[in-house]
Amino acid sequence: MKTKALILSLFLALTMLATSQKVKTGFGFGAIPAVSFDSDLGVQYGAVVNLYDYGDGKDFPKYNHSLYLEWSRYSKGTGINRMMYDSEKLIKGIRTTLDLTYLTDQMLDFYGFNGYQSKLREDIDASLRKQFYSHERNMFRLKADFQGNLGKSGFGWVAGYCFYNFDIDSINIAKLEKMPLAGGSLYQRYVKHGVIDADEANGGSINYLKLGLKYDTRDERAFPSKGIWTEAVIQTAPGLINEMPHTKFAFIHRQYFSLMKDMALAYRINYQTTVGKSKVPYYAQPLLITSFLTASSNQGLGGGRTLRGVLRNRVVGDAVAFGNFEFRYKFLRFEAFKQSFYLGTNVFFDTGVILNPIEIEGFDTMTKAVKDDLLLGEYEAGKFHSSAGLGLKIGWNENFIISVDHGRAFNKQDGKAGTYIALNYLF
Repeated sequence: MKTKALILSLFLALTMLATSQKVKTGFGFGAIPAVSFDSDLGVQYGAVVNLYDYGDGKDFPKYNHSLYLEWSRYSKGTGINRMMYDSEKLIKGIRTTLDLTYLTDQMLDFYGFNGYQSKLREDIDASLRKQFYSHERNMFRLKADFQGNLGKSGFGWVAGYCFYNFDIDSINIAKLEKMPLAGGSLYQRYVKHGVIDADEANGGSINYLKLGLKYDTRDERAFPSKGIWTEAVIQTAPGLINEMPHTKFAFIHRQYFSLMKDMALAYRINYQTTVGKSKVPYYAQPLLITSFLTASSNQGLGGGRTLRGVLRNRVVGDAVAFGNFEFRYKFLRFEAFKQSFYLGTNVFFDTGVILNPIEIEGFDTMTKAVKDDLLLGEYEAGKFHSSAGLGLKIGWNENFIISVDHGRAFNKQDGKAGTYIALNYLF
């Protein structure tokens, strides 16, 4: 199945590239099938439509306005319904990004809290394990981001507002034609034993306000070979408009080094923590802060956007850090269909760690039977979740990049491996 998905995705992508035409002025229109593969999600199918306004074309390939529309589904039960508007012309001197998204997930991964403190079962087969470590989540998001520059120094500011609504429950076993699990899923056990409070077990709403600074000196965005891209962002859910007020801080640093033409080293360090002693709803803990959302969601750690090869959402804590380290090389350039292409590769190492665990209330007084039922052990600080792998990149006119990454986890408690077909480099 994986091989067929890979071949199908690459074939459709190359077909689209071969038949695409550049639009340099006025309005442009692009409609493509949404085809990709992710080990955690399955094969993606659907459609993507992107409308552009290039104006007089003097800044091409930059656009004045962009409207992105996506309707897609994954074979393992995830659905994406998304509209995103992006422009540097709506408000002069400010990049404005508006996002309206509804994500449905019939079997969203839930591996408990604090990484290795929550044990991965090895006594059941893969299909039952997926059911045991899943719950249903439907997420509605309304997001408005704004970015501006402070002179020409590379420094800038970011601000924004985001509304989330989470609708969460155990998986619908009748709809998915599953048999009930003895003792219930891990999510059901967390609710039963009070590890997840009853008032947040089925989700809720959050209003976030965001403010931060950025520094960006990249020589280009698609394949940076030198420069720095750093962000420091505070995201808060104030008590006036939230039932569970809390604040998060994130620091993301990316740096790029040129080794020779078409060869570069790149790394990303991400740190995120809760500010103060406020309690964060469990369903908000996996959310990762960023100044600009490039994908339909940004959460982890684990999966194709954070730790490639580690199970999606395997690592959830109150404060986390992770790093991605890559060697990138464009090893072949060629012309086809009057277009410029290149083939590239990337070798990567990903690693993440919990710096501050989520407090599990009543853990010290739990009986051994309850801890065994919850698959909980003692929390051990400093335990890294790591993976490494290899990727293939197909670039079209430098800016459109088909990405295939395959990563393997170092510890079997993090899973075995993952393959991800998507667009663009990870960072």
